[in-house]
Amino acid sequence: MASVHAIADLASSPTAALFEGRKHANVDVSCFIVSSTLRGRGPSLHTHPYAEVFVVLDGEATFTAGDEEVVITGVHVVVVPPETPHKFVNTGDELLRMVTIHANGELIQTDLED
Repeated sequence: MASVHAIADLASSPTAALFEGRKHANVDVSCFIVSSTLRGRGPSLHTHPYAEVFVVLDGEATFTAGDEEVVITGVHVVVVPPETPHKFVNTGDELLRMVTIHANGELIQTDLED
């Protein structure tokens, strides 16, 4: 039978739900985060030892990846290579809705800022 998970059951914070393939479905391929981010909010600068794919569904975000900064609106995909310092901030007036896909069975993150 298929493994089915309610997003609400995966809540890791008030604004995000984390699905880790290894933990939730015994799959090592990926994990992902479904997030709803308020204006002016977003994670601090960090890295992962694997690529991260951002699927921007709604809203606007300013992404920083390495030395580059780009403004993205829904519906676009952003791919950040492994070990690249990155972050995003909701710079729009609407709720930023995204799915971020981590090319690993569990979330591994090194924070570079507080």
